[in-house]
Amino acid sequence: MATGRNHRPATRSRGIPEATVARLPLYLRALTALSERSVPTVSSEELAAAAGVNSAKLRKDFSYLGSYGTRGVGYDVEYLVYQISRELGLTQDWPVAIVGIGNLGAALANYGGFASRGFRVAALIDADPAMAGTPVAGIPVQHADDLDRIISENGVSIGVITTPPGAAQQVCDRLVAAGVTSILNFAPTVLSVPDGVDVRKVDLSIELQILAFHEQRKAGEEAAAADSVPDPAAPPVRAATSSRKGPDGDMPAVMPA
Repeated sequence: MATGRNHRPATRSRGIPEATVARLPLYLRALTALSERSVPTVSSEELAAAAGVNSAKLRKDFSYLGSYGTRGVGYDVEYLVYQISRELGLTQDWPVAIVGIGNLGAALANYGGFASRGFRVAALIDADPAMAGTPVAGIPVQHADDLDRIISENGVSIGVITTPPGAAQQVCDRLVAAGVTSILNFAPTVLSVPDGVDVRKVDLSIELQILAFHEQRKAGEEAAAADSVPDPAAPPVRAATSSRKGPDGDMPAVMPA
């Protein structure tokens, strides 16, 4: 079976925009759910709704793949699953190394969904000597001193960093020096990498802070709406006006210009 070290996705050479690449996993997840229910075809509107995008954007994204569907029929679900999987490089085996086997690292190691999506946890690495040899998800943890050898022997090109923030950059540098060219970073820090290395950051605290912002805004809108409702028990408020007599009777004190 091919490994990730020797085969890389062709999305950049095909000129697919990064925004489209970011949406392909959403389409694939929705299509996989349809496939599991034995749904043969799906319209752009149905698939867009399932993926959380608008149908015009979906059709534009699929045009980069050379897939336009059939008028009146829609898209072939199984073919799209294959087409997107191939474009994302998921039709081959991608060995992954997780560095930092604390609670999060162990949880990722135990996640059963990697194998069905083209990824194989090939190595677990930790700096704690007491962890060496301890099996997690059936894989023995190896010491960080052997990181270079572990990466080389397993042909790893994707590294996952789940260390404390203070250790993340050093781990990143070692992974890159060992030949890793893609990194998924769970540490709450920004990593510096050379050209040719891709980093995806997952920061749960930032996502929660964004949700807190939206919750605060919604609470403010609700409070403002409540304040704008008139109290039926309150006496009517009459506008204070002053008038003076003019040749044609009462005139407002302020006249329009």
